Amino acid sequence: MSAPFRYAHAAHADWTEAARVCMNQLGAIPAAATLGFLYVSDELAGELDAILAFFRVATGVPHWTGSVGVGVCATGTEYLEEPAMAVMLGEFPAEEFRMLPLARAPQDIQAADGYLALVHGDPSNPQIQALIDALSEQVASGFVVGGLSSARGEMAQISDEVVKGGLSGVLFSERVKLATRLSQGISPLGPRHVITEARKNIIGSLDHRPALVVMKAEIGEVLARDLRRAAGFIFAGLPVRGSDTGDYLVRNILGVDPENNLVAIGEYVQPGDELLFCKRDQESAEADLVRMLEAIRAQLGSPIRGGIYVSCLGRGQYMFGAPHRELGLIRGTLGDFPLVGFFANGEISHNRLYGYTGVLTLFG
Repeated sequence: MSAPFRYAHAAHADWTEAARVCMNQLGAIPAAATLGFLYVSDELAGELDAILAFFRVATGVPHWTGSVGVGVCATGTEYLEEPAMAVMLGEFPAEEFRMLPLARAPQDIQAADGYLALVHGDPSNPQIQALIDALSEQVASGFVVGGLSSARGEMAQISDEVVKGGLSGVLFSERVKLATRLSQGISPLGPRHVITEARKNIIGSLDHRPALVVMKAEIGEVLARDLRRAAGFIFAGLPVRGSDTGDYLVRNILGVDPENNLVAIGEYVQPGDELLFCKRDQESAEADLVRMLEAIRAQLGSPIRGGIYVSCLGRGQYMFGAPHRELGLIRGTLGDFPLVGFFANGEISHNRLYGYTGVLTLFG
């Protein structure tokens, strides 16, 4: 049986001290380690070049991928809004993966020899969804997973060097045993509705009924009386066409017009599209995460060597009620395996950009 990957994580205001702690945790570096995953919090973003150079020399691992986030995570642990890093050393034969260089526009994508792509992207690039689409069309499985960098200042990704402004990552061949799943973290309140009147992101009617009337009926009398209170709990879900797992894109409700019964959401829609109203609370998030974890364990069907977890920056303790609860559920359900990742400004699963989700990729 193949050994688990080596991983480490640490928090310290001095990146050199955090890196030293990580190297002590990693121990003797396996000769088979060929790909490093490195995630650093945004407080260390300005030192990313130096951090990457340190780990490249100290480990001897030739290839690296990763990102900056407002927080990073590791097995059972979350570091939010503090200087921290998480690193994992993957063991893949050279012919089973290839680095995906930075692409700033869809025509830059060259990925025809890949089966699945693990990527990191820059949310400031207006073509980011088009980049994801172009990459998805070129990889054999159609699957692109990962997330967009998040930061209160400087953002960056890693593709053998520090890069910015586009999409980059790693292409894995079909010989790499892996599984990937998405946790929505939100529960539907009612059935799907057909949008029957809309202009840009403003919805006039659902199923030929005033949109706000439908929304009030589904969110319940208490929240309907105070729509400002509902803003933090109620969202619009846009079902993903062709999804065999019932996924939907979650978008914020930006405002309502009580006089004209209009509802504005954070996405352009048109008549004929479907929409459902959803709620976000701790109970829903935990139940959905556990369902996803049980499904991905069955999908992988072998011991876990390592994993990458990309969670929305609005999840973590904000969605799960306490620090480390989200990562603790993963460890409690799947066991104590090497895991690193970050809190993103948009999560990527299959060929879609999501929000409020967690994307887990496991290597067997």
